[in-house]
Amino acid sequence: MSTHASYKGPADCPAVIPVFPLPGALLLPRGQMPLNIFEPRYLSMIDDAMRTDRIIGMIQPDPEGSGAANPKLFRVGCAGRITQYAETGDGRYLVSLTGISRFRVESELASTSTYRRCHVSYDDFAVDFEPRAGEEQVDRDGVLKALRDFVDSNDLKVDWAGIDEAPDEALVNALCMMSPFGVREKQAMLEAPDLKTRAEILIAVTQMELVRGSGPEPTMQ
Repeated sequence: MSTHASYKGPADCPAVIPVFPLPGALLLPRGQMPLNIFEPRYLSMIDDAMRTDRIIGMIQPDPEGSGAANPKLFRVGCAGRITQYAETGDGRYLVSLTGISRFRVESELASTSTYRRCHVSYDDFAVDFEPRAGEEQVDRDGVLKALRDFVDSNDLKVDWAGIDEAPDEALVNALCMMSPFGVREKQAMLEAPDLKTRAEILIAVTQMELVRGSGPEPTMQ
């Protein structure tokens, strides 16, 4: 099922969206992000989104300003549409977001609800509305080598058949989203100007972690 038929460019996306600050959570265009929602304010956010356009902005708190109840946010996040939704017997929501486009926060609205809302612009990220844009420039061999080295170093198992069949955009974005790296590394991947640069950041960060010999706990499936 296509979830992007009505999102042809920045003008098709809402200028005011709820935002979900979550460290280490990286959503990219056309990527799939599962969320387990249990906090009351975010249950309310999901309720409101389901009644309107189903769009939520995923954004990371900035570690340098994250001590307060409402932490400072990075300026760039990614909007996603709720494409799967289920309620559990214990009051949680299980949802899946499909990434639409990155956005830049222009201002945060004075809160009239328990969750945060921002006025955002998508104009800097028009390329996000073009599926598979820039794939021909991606160093796929380099990405796969970095993945193999990481898998071997951490004794992981991956679905190599599925990886071999994945288009470059889906491969790079999925590996970035599931990577176990830190907040700033994830933000660099998010803000990369194009797919080629994102792949280069992924390769470089992976190589640095392998050289260190001790990094974040591996979480790749």
